[in-house]
Amino acid sequence: MTNRNLKRIALLLLLLLTAVGLACCKGADTAAKEYVDYLDMSNWAYYGIGEGKPVDVFLLCPAVDTNDEYNMSLDDRKTKEHFAGALNMERGLYEETARMFAPYYCQAALKVFGLPPEEQAPYLDFAYRDVSNAFVWYLAHMNKGRPIILAGFSEGAYMCYRLMEDYFGQGVNLSAYDESVDWGDSLSEQLVAVYAIGWPCTQEMTEKYPQIVPAKAEDDIGVVVSFDCEAPEVSETFIIPAGVKACAINPLNWKTDSTPAAKAENLGACFVGYDGSIKREERALCGCYIDPERGALKVTDLSSADYKPGLPILPEGAYHIYDYQFFYRNLQQNVQTRTEAYLAAADALPAAA
Repeated sequence: MTNRNLKRIALLLLLLLTAVGLACCKGADTAAKEYVDYLDMSNWAYYGIGEGKPVDVFLLCPAVDTNDEYNMSLDDRKTKEHFAGALNMERGLYEETARMFAPYYCQAALKVFGLPPEEQAPYLDFAYRDVSNAFVWYLAHMNKGRPIILAGFSEGAYMCYRLMEDYFGQGVNLSAYDESVDWGDSLSEQLVAVYAIGWPCTQEMTEKYPQIVPAKAEDDIGVVVSFDCEAPEVSETFIIPAGVKACAINPLNWKTDSTPAAKAENLGACFVGYDGSIKREERALCGCYIDPERGALKVTDLSSADYKPGLPILPEGAYHIYDYQFFYRNLQQNVQTRTEAYLAAADALPAAA
């Protein structure tokens, strides 16, 4: 049997597991085997919201589960409300441009990120199983060859990288999803961009997975837009620990070197509530530059006393929870810019014979 056929069988089995799965899941520490049923629309926070938009966004939620568990239960109504609220806080970056899809998944709870890295893996793997199954469901039932934006913040960004690893490389047989679609040589041909904010894109990733390409400019496509914010005095966080170099891009001047961007370039910081409404907006709130040693995005013109880290596992001056909020309007504009660049490039391709 050829490798191509083996891959197709594996993908079909994954789709079958998704279709027959149960509608709830438990933490990885319970060794549960249930699968989330993505045929059940209650397991989607967003499903096809924004008909008529030219591209799709597959949006993945950050960690919001503060319970004393390792993976979120989808039976927990209160935590699901926080999950939906966290998505609402960032949906405004994408909803003017893209049709939105966002699955509920048994995410790794916040306590997992306080564990040593080697102990985090089973809980992140358990969460990714849901993400992968939801993405397969989306491809099989809704994508139909449409352009895709992958987007996520923090844990959601980590999950975007996992999807890139598994589904966007060369040689993945996609005909199992929908034989009526000409998928081309790779799903990467449909990729507008990946907004993996709050989790580092590293050199090791790009070497192991050549489909993961860090953004180099404001309008390149098929690339990863990534950064994580800190005060200038911060030297390490669990997100970018000592010895890790992130491949970041500056969301104000769209440069990848340490050229500083003045706060005048900031089109608007937006602080958004769980209902998606903007509670406060301030133009020219802050500037930033990329630390040439670690690749962290250093934020200027602010006092760390005014912007607390919000998480006990982060030091003073870690602005992680404000990553997209500090640069909200610039990111919103950039989603549109990259989408327009993708559509223009697609229109420029020669018509099929």
